[in-house]
Amino acid sequence: MKGKLYIVATPIGNLEDITYRAIKVLSEVDIIAAEDTRHTLKLLNHYNISKPMISYYKETEKVKSKILLEMLNEGKNIAVVSDAGTPGISDPGEEVIRVAINDNIEIIPIPGACAAINALICSGFDTSKFLFIGFLPAKVSDKKRKLEEIKNETCTMIFYEAPHKIEDTLHIMLEILGDRQISIGRELTKVHEEFIRGRISEVLENLDARGEYVLIVEGAKKNEEEIQIEERNKMSLEEHYNFYKNKGYNKKEIIKKIAQERSVPKNEIYKEFIDKKE
Repeated sequence: MKGKLYIVATPIGNLEDITYRAIKVLSEVDIIAAEDTRHTLKLLNHYNISKPMISYYKETEKVKSKILLEMLNEGKNIAVVSDAGTPGISDPGEEVIRVAINDNIEIIPIPGACAAINALICSGFDTSKFLFIGFLPAKVSDKKRKLEEIKNETCTMIFYEAPHKIEDTLHIMLEILGDRQISIGRELTKVHEEFIRGRISEVLENLDARGEYVLIVEGAKKNEEEIQIEERNKMSLEEHYNFYKNKGYNKKEIIKKIAQERSVPKNEIYKEFIDKKE
């Protein structure tokens, strides 16, 4: 019988932020694949857990995934952990999950801490729709290119950044995204946890470039036309049609405008109103 692969979320700072289920799984599996075995050992010692470990970090994912797959096929149950948070989210884990799925290994998520979500819910920004970016590219030109790609996104955006890069990244964001409202979660769940809120320019004036950062950036503001189109798209097709009919548009013009605003082929709208009189 094949073993099971557990994807176990671990604390992002405070060692008490771990579930009973996660402790139980870590205590019962045959082996733990850890991003940094020395870091994970501190967690295991804190909960009096003693298990064999294998290092599993970004640069060795492809090689180590094959080794872990062999163990799983031998019937061993394995827990994958990263240094902090949920494996696979800007952390190692994605590769072994992929190969395990391809080999019909059962994958079991053990939920827990995620820095992105904790920073988001404390930002005060719209949480109904958000875009998780994670770490931006290291090269400045690539970083600028990525920000150019997403600068018109209207949803809240989430970024991770290292302390030695945070100031430069904020200057680049100011240049490309404009002076938007941001919320920065620093050292989340740790002793010096802090939330810094304000416009990018204001945050830069009082930045303490120490600790781990999660940046929550407000989305681009919609213009008046976009807001009106969004409102019309909430209408039924009949209401949408009559809206433009009352403005004096003919049937052909109305169908074209509705198709454009709803981003659907014209023939789909035409079928709805094929018998509609001018």
